[in-house]
Amino acid sequence: MRGVITYMKRDFLKWTRGRVAVISALVMPAAWLVFVGLALPVKFTGNYLDFITPGILVMTMLSAGLSGGALLMFDKILGFLNKFLALPTPRSSILIGKILFITGRGLIQTTIILVIALLIGATLLSPVQYGLTYLVLFLFGVLISAFATTIALYLDDHDSYSAFSTMISMPLFFTSSALMPYSVMPGWLATIAHLNPLSFAIDAVRDVTAGGFPTFTFLVLLVLTVVVLGICVQVFRKVTV
Repeated sequence: MRGVITYMKRDFLKWTRGRVAVISALVMPAAWLVFVGLALPVKFTGNYLDFITPGILVMTMLSAGLSGGALLMFDKILGFLNKFLALPTPRSSILIGKILFITGRGLIQTTIILVIALLIGATLLSPVQYGLTYLVLFLFGVLISAFATTIALYLDDHDSYSAFSTMISMPLFFTSSALMPYSVMPGWLATIAHLNPLSFAIDAVRDVTAGGFPTFTFLVLLVLTVVVLGICVQVFRKVTV
């Protein structure tokens, strides 16, 4: 755990020193929340802001997770990863520290987005509901962070990773249940949305905010997280830079 905490601290210090990066990471989800949540005219019963907020929270975690892969890519390019791998600290400490930092950073960003949502009219939830929401977001954050880190290990340069990240982020978001319920989607889009990992996280958060506990969705998300994290650990143990 000492090695994990050390690597987390290193990345958090690096992140907090880049103030532009901290602020810019919040601009897009905040803009979606304000301009789409308040201004988009849709045929929707109830508070649309309450409906879209889970989608924006999950999108924030997605962006944080994918950008986290770029951190590993820069460590590869600048030679830091080589030095880390040569240290006596177990390789798993490097990886777990990186994933927990990426996930923790995403949770900080989602907290700010959640505060903005409350300020512009979202419904205030109970402490238990917020706790379950963060649990779902944490699992999803670990899933995306492990996935992004695995991809970053295989790609050779930052431009390739940036292109990959751009290629999958928006299609994943727009083919999820973030912006509209399944009932108003075209049949082909509803089918894709039901299979989209983002939809699992979004639906789980919506069920929690509605007062329920999404047992099946939570279990599916947990299994996906464990499988992807296991693959990431195996790949990282064998990596050579």
